Amino acid sequence: MTENTWYIVKRPVGNCEIISHKPTEDEQTEIIAQWGPFESQSEATSRRVGLIRAGKCQPV
Repeated sequence: MTENTWYIVKRPVGNCEIISHKPTEDEQTEIIAQWGPFESQSEATSRRVGLIRAGKCQPV
């Protein structure tokens, strides 16, 4: 079983999405902010909630 690292990426519309891989160069053009890597999906989810509460991301 391979271990994933998790990232939070902010899209131009303001939503933050959790992804299980480092963004590729093609994806970088659609990302305006990035946080991570995080060791687990639950940690990334918790951080995303914090970003929403801080006003840095919009809920999906």
